[in-house]
Amino acid sequence: MDISAKLTEEFNLRPDHVKNVLSLLEEGNTIPFIARYRKEMTGAIDDQVLRNLNDRYEYLKNLEKRKEEVAKAITEQEKMTEEIQSAIDAAQTMTEIEDVYRPFKQKKKTRASVAIEKGLKPLAEFILAQQGDPYKEAEKYIDEEKGVKDVNEAIAGAKDVIAEVVSDNAELRKKLRGLLEKHGEMQVKLVKDDERGTYAMYADYSEFVPEIKNHRILAINRGEKEDCLKAKIFFEPDIAKRVCVSKYVKDKRETVCAKLIEEAAADGYDRLIEPSIQREVRAILTDRAGEQAIKMFEVNLRPLLLQPPVKGKVTLGLDPGYRTGCKVAVVDETGKVLDTSVIYPVPPKNDIEGAKRIVKYLIEKHNVDVISIGNGTASKETEIFVADLLKEIDRNVTYAVVNEAGASVYSASPLAVEEFPDYDLTLRSAISIARRLQDPLSELIKIDPKSIGVGQYQHDMDKKRLDGVLGGVLEDCVNSVGVDLNTASVSLLKYVAGLNAGIAKNIVSYREENGKFTSRPQLLKVSKLGAKAYEQCAGFLRIPDGKNIMDNTAVHPESYKKAEKLLSLFGYSDEDVRARRLAQLPAKVKEFGEDKAAEYCELDKATMNDIIAELVKPGRDIRDSLPARQLRKDIMGIEDLAVGMEVDGVVRNVIDFGAFVDIGVHQDGLVHISEITDKYIRHPSDVLKVGQQVKAVIISLDKGKQRIGLSLKQAKKQAN
Repeated sequence: MDISAKLTEEFNLRPDHVKNVLSLLEEGNTIPFIARYRKEMTGAIDDQVLRNLNDRYEYLKNLEKRKEEVAKAITEQEKMTEEIQSAIDAAQTMTEIEDVYRPFKQKKKTRASVAIEKGLKPLAEFILAQQGDPYKEAEKYIDEEKGVKDVNEAIAGAKDVIAEVVSDNAELRKKLRGLLEKHGEMQVKLVKDDERGTYAMYADYSEFVPEIKNHRILAINRGEKEDCLKAKIFFEPDIAKRVCVSKYVKDKRETVCAKLIEEAAADGYDRLIEPSIQREVRAILTDRAGEQAIKMFEVNLRPLLLQPPVKGKVTLGLDPGYRTGCKVAVVDETGKVLDTSVIYPVPPKNDIEGAKRIVKYLIEKHNVDVISIGNGTASKETEIFVADLLKEIDRNVTYAVVNEAGASVYSASPLAVEEFPDYDLTLRSAISIARRLQDPLSELIKIDPKSIGVGQYQHDMDKKRLDGVLGGVLEDCVNSVGVDLNTASVSLLKYVAGLNAGIAKNIVSYREENGKFTSRPQLLKVSKLGAKAYEQCAGFLRIPDGKNIMDNTAVHPESYKKAEKLLSLFGYSDEDVRARRLAQLPAKVKEFGEDKAAEYCELDKATMNDIIAELVKPGRDIRDSLPARQLRKDIMGIEDLAVGMEVDGVVRNVIDFGAFVDIGVHQDGLVHISEITDKYIRHPSDVLKVGQQVKAVIISLDKGKQRIGLSLKQAKKQAN
């Protein structure tokens, strides 16, 4: 297989770009580096396409490797034929290559292997040839020493061999698998249910396989795992058996052999094929559903990590709780802990006045600008307390409710202990909640992505695959934002292209021993950070007050001289960059001619335009261009809502059938996919993303069950 040609066709890319990408990957270049600094070689393919291409490349390489292993194993058995080699070459999936290899695998003791030991394989071949009387032929195989007492035992053994031959036929298995996928029916029965009635809808459920939604596949799988459901894919066995028989019966006029083959094929289907392809099709459906769930997690995680930070504000973090109280932590503009406390403004203590005294004192003492409230247990009561308190103070303080998912996981982790050895885990959680508002990326990066709470069924996914995809998202987000080399934690640095946890620790150690970095080339003095790692990481690390202003941009050191040539061409200097006097540079370049300017500076046009964007705004944060987080001063409860009311909201989670939206009443509302827009969309993620601010109309309300139905398309109609 020409892997490069196949990828070119599948991804609809230029052949030279694909070859360049594969070459860059084989040389050990990271995806963020390729996406950002090798655009001229790749046609400016973005990082997500690069990751998908890399995943597919790895699969195809493994497929080719497995083909070679199978071909070698069959050749060593001296059973290789042109037909088998063609089947190996034509295999497009791992399942298909395993089907080809199935007849040649060392099997455990089976009915067929027992019959073969008794010498009955030639009789099976005679029957399959359909050229004589099988019962007369069977008389030759009667041998009491081998355990073949009579003709019937010989025929029965031969049928066992035929049943296995039918089962091992790769072409037949592929056809039957396809029939199950296209025409099978998923049938589910309820064995027991939990107290919440989680699986009630599956009490007596059936749906054709091509129509079943991915999230239902995962729900059924979980129900089986919890012994609540029993599921199987039903396909009419008579049709399947006729397909098996038609593969081997040449002439139905030869009735005796044909009848025996028919019986053997039916037995082979019932006993060997059906249970096996049932598992295979379930695995295919699970893989497909799992990939979709992982994709949704990826789609949700990216905007969550890239939420705009609330910069330059002293923040008071509140981790709500009932019996153990509400933990308080005040952090300065850089996230440094200034103070901690515990208050009890909610049941059972209800010490509202005492809690107000403490919070007012902390606000005044540290000039607090904003309060960050975790959205977990007792969040609603804590939010009411904060909204009331803010009415009683003169200072302009606002608040926001942040997603606290994973805060408790982080606070009990070795990393949290290392960061805050002097605080107990409850206070660490409050610190994390405060910092999540200040810089979501820097804080959320410390938490296992599966605990962040923006996916579905993530704990049911293949761990290695999920970790690989989510690690890619973390890496892309960190590198697209850039990292301050002099303040970044090990947790953040380890996701920078070319670095790992060990080198990240060495960078922090070097910083602690030698003081702040003043230039990017100093990185080469860090233990175990060699030339290749430097090439990969340098452009993503920022030094805001470094000697060279370009060290505070995404311009790669390899392009510094070319960037200086560009500045000189249009009469600018480094000092102009530092003073931000380059607003007219893009217009001047266009007037001069982009192609001509790029050629003069020895740059490709895409890289030149990236450099211009960086020089115009050194130290820019891509998150600053996104809509700022909504900060509130007052609160609304579900009891204040009514059908028909228009509300502002923020998308919290996008799922296959809609999206959950925070409208500020503690309970998220659900927008079904049918209520997102009047236009056709394949998936909610086509138009919505986590953190997006939206207007919605309440279309249904069940205050008892705390359910809120929302419509975005009705809000748009009202606006028009």
